[in-house]
Amino acid sequence: QVRLVESGGGLVQAGGSLRLSCAASGSFFSIRAMTWYRQAPGKQRELVASITGLGRTNYVNSVKGRFTISLDNAKKTVYLQMNSMKREDTAVYYCYAEILLDALGRDEDYWGQGTQVTVSS
Repeated sequence: QVRLVESGGGLVQAGGSLRLSCAASGSFFSIRAMTWYRQAPGKQRELVASITGLGRTNYVNSVKGRFTISLDNAKKTVYLQMNSMKREDTAVYYCYAEILLDALGRDEDYWGQGTQVTVSS
């Protein structure tokens, strides 16, 4: 059973930085991709940043140049470095993983429990 555990959320002032982590535990073959989503109160969940197992990244326009996603395959952990934070970054951030379970190609998707990020002015 694969489990995702997020950490690093909290309260930060506008202009400040936070780093989120999401560690995948359990037995599996490899990581296809990991993605950070966020959901602000009253809004739909949106994709923030994603990274493939080979390191290809993608960002929503609103965070380009401020956020950086990275993946440590050895630690099975994805990070989201958030700099120059704005009030509109306030949301619950969720980790999502596409996991390759074995060499035969069986895969499964998993969600983390979410971590609150609050940016104050």
